[in-house]
Amino acid sequence: MLSREDFMFTIGYDGPVAVVDGQSKKRYATLSTLALAEKGLFRAAYCSALRSGKPEEVDLVVEAYNRASGSSLTRESPLGRLFGVIPVDAQRCKIL
Repeated sequence: MLSREDFMFTIGYDGPVAVVDGQSKKRYATLSTLALAEKGLFRAAYCSALRSGKPEEVDLVVEAYNRASGSSLTRESPLGRLFGVIPVDAQRCKIL
């Protein structure tokens, strides 16, 4: 299973290998879910919230996204489709 940081910055897959944005990972990996959302990194924040398993973290991402975009999404909205996130059980990663 990918680490939280690798999952947050995965930009695609090459077969069973997750391809990770190394620069973004190095720069933002230590930030909390809320800090990522406040910086406008909503995809990474959503991945972080999914990995935490805490519904309240997903709520934080949704609230920050709604403030920034003027939307009225909820936790039940198709956020995975919006942010292009589908949890995949990749065993390895390749850092670019």
